[in-house]
Amino acid sequence: MMPRWITNFFAMPIATMIPSEDLPRIAAAIMANEALHNGQICFAIERSLGVGNVLDGMTARDRAHQVFANLRVWDTARNSGVLLYLLTAEHRIELIADRGFHEVVSDEQWRGVCQLLEERLQQGDATDAVVDAIDQISAIITEHFPRRPEDVVLNELSDLPVIL
Repeated sequence: MMPRWITNFFAMPIATMIPSEDLPRIAAAIMANEALHNGQICFAIERSLGVGNVLDGMTARDRAHQVFANLRVWDTARNSGVLLYLLTAEHRIELIADRGFHEVVSDEQWRGVCQLLEERLQQGDATDAVVDAIDQISAIITEHFPRRPEDVVLNELSDLPVIL
């Protein structure tokens, strides 16, 4: 097995996995799904952690929590933000949900989204896989934070994918 620092140093560009022309499709999926519920979905993708971070012991999960904080996914009015984070160098998928989900959504449910995304990524079409994962995340959010006719529509986070 190759050391993590080598894997991160020689990681392929993100565009190899998700072409830049597919990013608007992912943004449109987030926007369409957010119209169904009172949650916020953020998709972030990163090529590598950087050799220094790897040597310091940073994991993909650590980085996902950092991104969750930096992008302020935790700072939504209803505590209903969800970050879907991909680290392409290590083929890692992390899903971080805000505290509004802690009592109502199990870790197994979130892991199910990640497992299906992983399986779909292995089949080759990353954009379709990410859009399907966004749909699954949205279904979970809709169950617990449904949009009601009287709700004020808030789009607190950008729908655009974040390339780190």
